[in-house]
Amino acid sequence: MTIALLYLLFACISTAANIATQAATVRVYHGTLAIPLSVAAGTAVGLVVKYVLDKRWIFRWKSQNTRHDAGTFMLYTLTGVVTTAIFWGCEYFFAHQFQTEGMRYVGGVIGLAFGYVVKYRMDKVFVFTDRASADA
Repeated sequence: MTIALLYLLFACISTAANIATQAATVRVYHGTLAIPLSVAAGTAVGLVVKYVLDKRWIFRWKSQNTRHDAGTFMLYTLTGVVTTAIFWGCEYFFAHQFQTEGMRYVGGVIGLAFGYVVKYRMDKVFVFTDRASADA
């Protein structure tokens, strides 16, 4: 139960970092690519925040060295491709359906929540394992 609560807390922290980055990005840049740029920036920030928290507190993973950590992060990022598609799809669906910034963020939060459930399962099987450690 502790892992589930920590994972939920870290998902909330990462989601907040993601959405705050998106909001900051669209406040600074108003061009035609504002939305895609904000979503990409938010995704990058959320990914790094979540990786650091998951690695240390959820999976209690210790990298052997910088190269090993980079390999683990790459695997973590690859599992994130699937979950990012879920998140982006949900966020863009809400943006298209409701045509408001607030509802776009609601879609993003819903997409992130669902994506994090999928991501935990994928990371447990593919990323933070002894097999992945040997391959990295």
